Amino acid sequence: MYHTVVFDMDGTLLDTLDDLTDSVNFILMQYRYPQRTRQEIKDFVGNGVVRLIKSALPQDATEKHFSLIVDEYKEYYRNHSRIKTRPYDGIMDLLGALKERNIKMAIVSNKPDAAVQELAGHYFGDLLAIAIGHREGIGKKPAPDMVEEAMRLLGADKKSTLYMGDSEVDKETAENTGIDCVLADWGFRDRIRLEELNAKGIISHPSELLKFI
Repeated sequence: MYHTVVFDMDGTLLDTLDDLTDSVNFILMQYRYPQRTRQEIKDFVGNGVVRLIKSALPQDATEKHFSLIVDEYKEYYRNHSRIKTRPYDGIMDLLGALKERNIKMAIVSNKPDAAVQELAGHYFGDLLAIAIGHREGIGKKPAPDMVEEAMRLLGADKKSTLYMGDSEVDKETAENTGIDCVLADWGFRDRIRLEELNAKGIISHPSELLKFI
């Protein structure tokens, strides 16, 4: 029986894809690089900002301005991260149901920590008091550091903690932490890809998570 659920953010709790796509393309446009499609950005996300930008840039892009581009993207996205972003249908009901059952909850994300705090506070408030993003001194997923820190703050143990995400990075993170993982098929990876990962379960609606609790 699980007493704690640790959630991924993008593609799991929040549909952030349109704001991510618009932000990446805004920065690319500033440097006169080709625009990326929504599907391309969907495939690129999951491993943090540096990997996202590196994937979005054309192969012949110069490395000279890479750090500057990353910083400009972070700043632009932070100021435009709540334009089209919304919780997936059923997420707020799920979080409410888990709270009623006294399940401890947290968010871990490879997004920059400032953006994670901004989004978690705006959309979830007190429902998810613990939110951890990528920052200096803590390894990003699939390293277990963020999940372990969330568990420490919640006073949780591995046996009673369930991780919920939507990608191969999330499954690997759970494995590296030594906890069970359920994957959502409404996020950034299709069900066929998720079935290859051998998670504890794959769900198609947030309410289905409750059967694992």
